[in-house]
Amino acid sequence: MTQSNEVIGFIGLGVMGKSMARNLLKAGYKVNVYTRTKEKADELLSEGAEWSAAPKDIARTANVILTMVGYPSDVEEIYLGGNGLIENGREGTFLIDMTTSTPTLAMRIAEEAKKKGMEALDAPVSGGDIGARDAKLTIMVGGDLDAFEANRGIFEIMGSNVVHQGPPGSGQHTKMCNQIAIASNMIGVTEAISYAKKAGLDPDRVLQSISSGAAGSWSLSNLVPRMVKGDFEPGFYIKHFIKDMKIALDEAEKMGMDAPGLSLSKSLYEDLAEAGEENSGTQALYKHYN
Repeated sequence: MTQSNEVIGFIGLGVMGKSMARNLLKAGYKVNVYTRTKEKADELLSEGAEWSAAPKDIARTANVILTMVGYPSDVEEIYLGGNGLIENGREGTFLIDMTTSTPTLAMRIAEEAKKKGMEALDAPVSGGDIGARDAKLTIMVGGDLDAFEANRGIFEIMGSNVVHQGPPGSGQHTKMCNQIAIASNMIGVTEAISYAKKAGLDPDRVLQSISSGAAGSWSLSNLVPRMVKGDFEPGFYIKHFIKDMKIALDEAEKMGMDAPGLSLSKSLYEDLAEAGEENSGTQALYKHYN
């Protein structure tokens, strides 16, 4: 069923972005897409999405624009550059950045958007490729409450756990909490399954026992089976996880907080990146132990 006359712009069609845009298409929205490598858009174009040649073109046609790109530098260019969304967008447009970026940049974007009569939300996600595909992402939203409510329906097409966290930057701060929790947990689950292997146990049986008890976690249930199978394809890239951990450590330092677990995880992942694993999934931490 086709939605209203709302046009959604979607920028960034990577491991997660493509599935998120596809779910919006399936829901009946008109979706205009842009990504730096047009070939990545081919599947969506065949499914009904329309191609835009640059972010500024999306800014001129869409009522709601979602971005899911790689790094804060990409976010800054797309939103604040001369050919970007704020400079070329229309009054009343909602700008929703779903990239994991910095709280400081999210606050700056919201401020600049408001000057042009737009509303910006920072709405980073968690759930990886599976969550994006199955529309079960956790979406953490910062920004004006009325703007959040106006776009709740769009969020709920992509995610099953959608929470407004507070003013601009709050979504990104919440995502840092998420990444800090995952960072130490990844060490724990990887060491657990490596221990099981060295003790001569059947990893699948070990998982059967521990994944539903006190040791249970999303990473244990979803990423350890990939480790056991030797599947290190990215649901979430190591290079992007390192970026997130750097942001979290910078923010923790600003607040005078020590984060030893996060620091250790970052150093282990940086070792993997230097060994050529930066484009592997985060479950490739298993290679550090085996």
